[in-house]
Amino acid sequence: MNTVNLIMAREPLPTSGPSVFLAGPTPDKRTPVPSWRPAALEALAAQWTSPQPLTVLSPESRDGKRAARYEDQVDWETDARASARAVLFWIPRDLVTLPGFTTNVEFGLDVASGRAVLGCPPDCPNPERNRYLIYVARRHGVPVRATLHDTAAAALALLGHR
Repeated sequence: MNTVNLIMAREPLPTSGPSVFLAGPTPDKRTPVPSWRPAALEALAAQWTSPQPLTVLSPESRDGKRAARYEDQVDWETDARASARAVLFWIPRDLVTLPGFTTNVEFGLDVASGRAVLGCPPDCPNPERNRYLIYVARRHGVPVRATLHDTAAAALALLGHR
């Protein structure tokens, strides 16, 4: 039976085993939209068939509880991305609700790691704002996908699962 464990912001990180960090824009309370991360978790779980548990790391807070200090959140996310065996970037760019400016920086930090995959849906509100990331990804040999399902598959492939 396949098992997927979800670790959320500021929870203890695993020390071993296959893991995927869900990188990308996080909905803001000022411009609320549904998070894309539950669908990413479902896509990973549906495709994970190994008997070994998969850990999925999400920078969103459990029960909406925010970090007491901004630095605590940033440090956890940085450590979680560094510990993950794959970093799944999903960027449904919308300059109003999901601008992803921090995501741009994180992708730049991880693009040459050999652990990144990039998903950019062509039907998002501002796909032209992903053009540079797609170009840089391809220059570095990072898999680029257009659907969340395919992006999840590419992340699992980095784990040697597919």
